[in-house]
Amino acid sequence: MGWVEIDGSYGEGGGQILRTAVALSVITGKAVRIYNIRANRPNSGLKPQHLHGILALKELSGARVKGAQVGSTELEFIPGEAKPKHVRVPISTAGSITLVLQALLPAMAFVGGSFEVTGGTDVPWSPPVDYLKHVTLFALGKMGLRVELEIRRRGHYPKGGGVVAGRVEPWEEKRPLVALEWEKVERFAGISHATNLPAHVAERQAKAARERIGELYNVPVEIETEVSRSLGPGSGIVVWAETDMLRLGGDALGKRGKPAEVVGREAADELLDQLKTRAAVDKFLGDQLIPFLAFAGGEIGVAEITNHLVTNVWVVEKFLGKVFEVEGEVGGPGVVRVVREVEV
Repeated sequence: MGWVEIDGSYGEGGGQILRTAVALSVITGKAVRIYNIRANRPNSGLKPQHLHGILALKELSGARVKGAQVGSTELEFIPGEAKPKHVRVPISTAGSITLVLQALLPAMAFVGGSFEVTGGTDVPWSPPVDYLKHVTLFALGKMGLRVELEIRRRGHYPKGGGVVAGRVEPWEEKRPLVALEWEKVERFAGISHATNLPAHVAERQAKAARERIGELYNVPVEIETEVSRSLGPGSGIVVWAETDMLRLGGDALGKRGKPAEVVGREAADELLDQLKTRAAVDKFLGDQLIPFLAFAGGEIGVAEITNHLVTNVWVVEKFLGKVFEVEGEVGGPGVVRVVREVEV
């Protein structure tokens, strides 16, 4: 059996290499060895949230795994046959639920199944769950993939306790995604939430975002507010622009001492920044779409080519050979084109 060898310190050298590599191992049936895991990071090796993504994929595919423990800098993953099942992932900290789903969703797309993940829904350095639900899954829907996602409870740093459940229909009809530039913004929408905090926090975040967007765009801005209870306090807002192509997003998290108005404006500014280039795909969605694009085909215009995107292309091509052409420089706008579609 031939192994796919992946240097985990390549490019931005983060956990994403791991998530994409192990997902592709399950999809292709190829065993993978990843070494130098997160070698460039201050505390190298596997962290709990990476481990949970790997264990979820192990369960989905009945894999044999070596080196799956916190702090490990080398991992061997030999997949079995993936079958539809209900995968439960209990992260006991505020480890990111969306990062676990970034590993699980591409693999589950090929067999279907359901999941329940406990941990952090809205935590630093990872996409908030509302972004995944309303921006990422919207784009995947255009590619023919149906995913239902329900946010049962919010979870913030440091206590976590968030619960996200859902199901993935087997990806029968793969539709190419051609989304280069948007012509028109139809409307803006969003969700502003406050957990174990007064309702006015969510309202002030929403109002500030609404006002900031309204300075530049004369289209409806509909931001819902949500007030809930969980293990600990926290707040955040995700806003998105509904264009004639896809949705582009921006988000911000509250923290102690940071006024709700600042949080709302920060999310709005991040979104408005993404809209400046008129690219159909924001810089966060670009890298998330790479594993799916390889199988569906198409071409996308991205507001920014990030290191994450370039690294994800590299990992996918380690498994599948030359698939993509990337036009543009890291840090600027560009185009990602599928030059060879892949059959599984």
